[in-house]
Amino acid sequence: MTVAAHAPEPGLTSAEAARRLAEHGPNEVAADRRVPLWSRVGAQLRDPLITVLLAAVALTLAIGDQPDAVVIALVIVVNTTVGVVQEVRAESAVAALSRLSAPAARVLRDGEQRGVPSTGIVPGDAVALAEGDIVPADARLVDSAALLLDESMLTGESLPVAKAVGAAVPEDETVRAGTVVLRGRALAVVTATGADSALGRIAALLRPQPEPTPLQRRLAGLGRVLAAVAVGLCAVVFVVGLLRHQPPGEMGVTAISLAVAAVPESLPAVVTLALALGARRMAARHAVVRRLPAVETLGSVSVLATDKTGTLTEGRMVVERLWTPHSTAVVTGHGYGPAGVTGHGYGPAGVTGHGYGPAGGIELDGDAEDEVRSLLTAAALCNDAVLRPPTEADDEWGALGDPTEAALLTAAGKAGLNHGQLQEAWPRTAEVPFDSLRKRMTTVHRTAEGGLLACLKGAPEAVLAPAVLDGPPELVERARKAAAALATEGYRVLAVAERHLDHLPDPPEKAEHGLRLLGLAALADPPKPSAAATLAACRRAGILPVLVTGDHPATARALAVRVGLLEASAGPEAVVSGQGPAGIGDPTQVRVFARTDPRQKLDIIQAWRARGAVTAMTGDGVNDGPALRQADIGVAMGRRGTEVARQAADLVLADDELATVVGAVAEGRRVYDNIRRFLVYGLAGGAAEILVMLAGPLFGLALPLRAGQILWINLLTHGLTGVAMGAEPLSPGAMARPPRPPRQHILGSGVWQRVLLLGVVAAAASLGAALWAHGGERPWQSVLFLALLAAQLGVVLGLRERLLTRANLFLPLAVLASAALGAAALYLPFLRDVLDTVPLSWSDLAAPVVAGLVGFVAARLRKQGI
Repeated sequence: MTVAAHAPEPGLTSAEAARRLAEHGPNEVAADRRVPLWSRVGAQLRDPLITVLLAAVALTLAIGDQPDAVVIALVIVVNTTVGVVQEVRAESAVAALSRLSAPAARVLRDGEQRGVPSTGIVPGDAVALAEGDIVPADARLVDSAALLLDESMLTGESLPVAKAVGAAVPEDETVRAGTVVLRGRALAVVTATGADSALGRIAALLRPQPEPTPLQRRLAGLGRVLAAVAVGLCAVVFVVGLLRHQPPGEMGVTAISLAVAAVPESLPAVVTLALALGARRMAARHAVVRRLPAVETLGSVSVLATDKTGTLTEGRMVVERLWTPHSTAVVTGHGYGPAGVTGHGYGPAGVTGHGYGPAGGIELDGDAEDEVRSLLTAAALCNDAVLRPPTEADDEWGALGDPTEAALLTAAGKAGLNHGQLQEAWPRTAEVPFDSLRKRMTTVHRTAEGGLLACLKGAPEAVLAPAVLDGPPELVERARKAAAALATEGYRVLAVAERHLDHLPDPPEKAEHGLRLLGLAALADPPKPSAAATLAACRRAGILPVLVTGDHPATARALAVRVGLLEASAGPEAVVSGQGPAGIGDPTQVRVFARTDPRQKLDIIQAWRARGAVTAMTGDGVNDGPALRQADIGVAMGRRGTEVARQAADLVLADDELATVVGAVAEGRRVYDNIRRFLVYGLAGGAAEILVMLAGPLFGLALPLRAGQILWINLLTHGLTGVAMGAEPLSPGAMARPPRPPRQHILGSGVWQRVLLLGVVAAAASLGAALWAHGGERPWQSVLFLALLAAQLGVVLGLRERLLTRANLFLPLAVLASAALGAAALYLPFLRDVLDTVPLSWSDLAAPVVAGLVGFVAARLRKQGI
C-alpha cells in the first residue's frame, strides 16, 4: 500500500492553505493555455475605435502632420499595452487553480518513505491525514479518529465538518482535495485526482472567457458610429468645396483634417486615465482592481450577489445566547477577544449584566449568575482550543483548534473565566474525543477536593437523552424546545452537562451517564457591524443585494433577516435551497439562495445576466471561482480569500469589507460620468468644426479654416484639456440614482441631443464672431480660429458638475494652457507661419471672448444629465 502524508501544521486555516498551495508547483487539475502575444495585440487593434485611430494616423501622415500622427499613435500604443497586460493577468485564474493541490507527499514504497510530487498520487493510494494537513485528492475514509475538516473553501459552509468511517451519511465518509484537517487523524483511499476531483470540476467551470464589459461594448458601438459619420460628413465637405470651385488638393487635405477632428482620438487616453485614477482611488480605499475596465462596470452593477461567510459575517463562530434551567442570557462582542458583556434575556445585543464584563446595566440574581458561570466553566474545561492574544503582526485575538470550541472559550473569558486558571484548578485526567457518530465529547478533571468532575458537551440530540442525563423529564423537554427554537433561528446549539465522580470508570465512556444538565450555548457566525448599513446603501443606489451561500437554509435565513435582506415575517419558503434557477421560476423574486454548489452559483449569475442585469459576485473560496469569473464583476476577499478566488476576480478587497464595494461602485459611476462628459465635450467640438466648415461658405466665408488650424484646435481641445476631464470628482447624488441600463448606448439618455445643441451653439458663436470680423474688414479667419477654440474651452468649464471645486485643479490649468497655446498660434512667428494666422488687436479679441462665454453659458444651462 502506498501512503502519502504531509507534515502537520496546527492552526492552518483554509484561506492560508489556499495561499500556501498556490505558491507551489503545478498539478494536473487544469492546464494553463498560453496565447501568443501577437494574437493578443491583434485582438486589441481590431477594436473599432482603435481602427479609426489607425486610419487617423495614416491620414495625418498623408498630409504631413507628423506631430499629430505621433500623438495618436502613442495613444494607440498605450491603450493596446494596457489591454494586453490586463488580459494576461486575468487569465492566471486557471493557472492558479492548476496549482491548488498538496505541494508534496511522503509515500511509503518498498517499506520506506520517500518524497514525491503530489501529482504522483493516483486512485487507490492510501493517504494519511493529520491535524494541519491539506487533503491532496478526493478520498474515502478507511480509518479515522475525531476527524474534523474545514471545507469552507469548497462548500462555503462556515462550520467545520466532522468525518468518520461508518457515518450515517455517505458524504461524511469522504474527504475532498484542498480541504484542511482541523483536528484528528485518518487514513483514506484516493478515489479521484486531477480533472475528476472536486477541484478539477471547478476548473472546468472556470474555462469560459469573460465577456466584454458594458463600457467595452458601448465604446465599440461608438467607434463604428463615429467612423461612419466622420467619413460621411467629411465627404460632404469635400464635395461642397469642389462645387464652390475650391482646389481639389486643398479640399482633400481639409476633409482629412476634419476627419481627424471629428474623431475624439484622445478618448482612449481619457478612458485609460479615468480608469487608472479610479483604480488608484479604489486602492486607497482597500479595493485592488485587476482589470481596468472593471472600474467602470462597477458603476453599472444592478445586482450584487454576495456570499455569507467572511463577507456579510465575521467568518468566525461566536456564542450569542445562553440558556440555563432558570435563566437566559445574551453574549455580545466581536471576534475571539475575551471582552464583551453578558446580558439578561433574549433582547438585542448590548443588554448588559452585572459582573460579566467591562460594562453593567441589569443585575442578574445569584442563582442565574451561578448557573451561567457553571455552564461556561464546563464548556471551557471540555475544550481543546487555545486563544491567542494580539501580536505586533495582528492586532486581533486569534484561535487554534475547532472554531466552535474557540467561541466557547471566548464566551467564558467574557464571563471573567480564565482558561489557563481553569485548567490548573481542574487538571484533565481522561477524555472521550468527539466523533461524528457520538456527536459529543467528554473530559474528566480532578477537583481540588480530590474527586473527579466529568464535563460533556455535544449536539442536543446526543445529550438531551435519558441515557445521558439524570434529571426531571420536564426539564429535558424544556431544553429540547429551547434548542429547537434556537436552531430555527439559524444557531448551532450545543448542550453542556456535568457529573461528579468518585473514581474514573473503565472505559471512560461510562462517565457519560447520569449527568446534570447545565444548559445550552447557541453559536453563530454573526454579521459584520457594517453589513446591514452596506446593504441599505446598495438599495439606495438601485443595486439589488442577493445572498448566495452554501450554508444551511435556516442559517441563511437568520442572517438575511438580521442584515435586512428579508423581513422578520418571511417564512422558510423565502429561501431557495440547492437548485438552479430552472427550478425556481423567476430568480428576480428570490433574495436568498442556500446549499448552493459551484455549478448552481454559476447558474444563478447566468440567469440574472440573461435578464439584462449587470452582476457583481463576492466570494472567497475555490467554490466561488467560476461565479466570480462569470459575473460582470467578480469581487474576492483579500485577507481570507483563496488564491483561486483572487485570480478569478476583477476586484480584490484588501480589507474584506463589503462596504468597500459600495465605495468602488461610486468610483465606477464617477468614471462613467467623466467619460460621458468628455464625449459631450469632444463630439460637440467636432460637430462645431464640421458645421463651421459646412455653413461658412453659405455666409461668404469661402474656406473658413485651413487644415493646420483645424488640427491645432483639435490638439488643444482633445489633448490635456480632454484628458483632464477624466479626473473630475464624483457628481452629487450619483449614489442616489439607479444604475444605467446595460444596453443603453453611451450617447443615450439625451447625450447626443446635448452634443448637437452645444455643437450648434459653439458653431453659431464662432461664425458670428467671424462674420463680425469679416464685416469690419478684420482678419476674420484668425478670429474664427480663436473663437472656435474659446467656445470649446468655455463648454468644458461649463460642463463641470461643481464649478469651483478644488478636487481637480488639473482641468482649469489645462484650459489655461490650451488658451495660451491658442494665443501663441497668433503671436509666435513660427506658429503663425505654419498655421497661416495673423495677430489680433485687443478689440479683435473681444469676439473670441464672447464666443467662449456663450459656450460656457450654454453648457451650464444643462449641465445635469451627463
